Amino acid sequence: MITGVHEAVSEAVSDVVSDAVSDVHEVVRKAHSRREQLREQTDHKIMKATLAIVISDGVGAVTIEEVARRSGVAKTTIYRRYKNADDLLRRVQLEVAGLPDFSDVELSKNGLLTMLQRIQGCFFDSDFGLKAVGVVLSSDNTSLNAIANQVLVPAEKRFSEFVERGMKAGVFRNELDPQFLFSTILGSMLACKALHGDASIPWPENMVAVLWPVMAA
Repeated sequence: MITGVHEAVSEAVSDVVSDAVSDVHEVVRKAHSRREQLREQTDHKIMKATLAIVISDGVGAVTIEEVARRSGVAKTTIYRRYKNADDLLRRVQLEVAGLPDFSDVELSKNGLLTMLQRIQGCFFDSDFGLKAVGVVLSSDNTSLNAIANQVLVPAEKRFSEFVERGMKAGVFRNELDPQFLFSTILGSMLACKALHGDASIPWPENMVAVLWPVMAA
C-alpha cells in the first residue's frame, strides 16, 4: 500500500513539474515572440525614416541623429544595430506591397492587364515605395543601387518569365526584349506618378493599349 502511495505521489509530482515546465516554456516563447515583434516594429521605423530622409533631402542628409529624430527610436538603439549612417544605408530595405506573381496569369490581352495591375499594386499604389524606387534608380550611390536590386531584379525576372512563356506559346512575338519592356513599364509608372500624383488615371489600361500591339504575335 505504501508503495502505491509513493507511486501516486511521484506521479502527481511529475505531472506538476511537467506542467510547470510547459508553462515556463510557453512564457518564454511568448516573451521571445513579443521581443521579435518589437524589434521588427523598431526596424520598420528606422528603415522608413531613413528612406524618407533620402527622398526629401538626399543621401548626404542621412545621419543617425536625424534618423532617431524622425523615427522616434533612441540613438542608442540605432547604434546597437548599425555602426554609422553608411552601415544603415547598406542594410536598408525597400518596402513594397510584395513581389507580384505572374505564374497564373493567362497569355492574353486580359492577362497582360492583370499583370500590369499586379505591378501597380506592388509599386504604384504604395506612394512611399514608388518614390523610393525612383530615388534609388536615379542615384549613383552604390548602397542605394543595391536597395533597388532587392526588389527590382526579382520583379524583372518574374516579368521576363511571363513574356518568355508567351513567346514559347506563340502568343507574343519572338523578338521581344523582356528587360527593355520591364524598364519601359517601370519608367511609365514613375512618370505617371510624378506628373499626375494621386489623380485617378487608368494606368494599366493605358499601358495595355500601348504594349499589346507591340507584344502580340
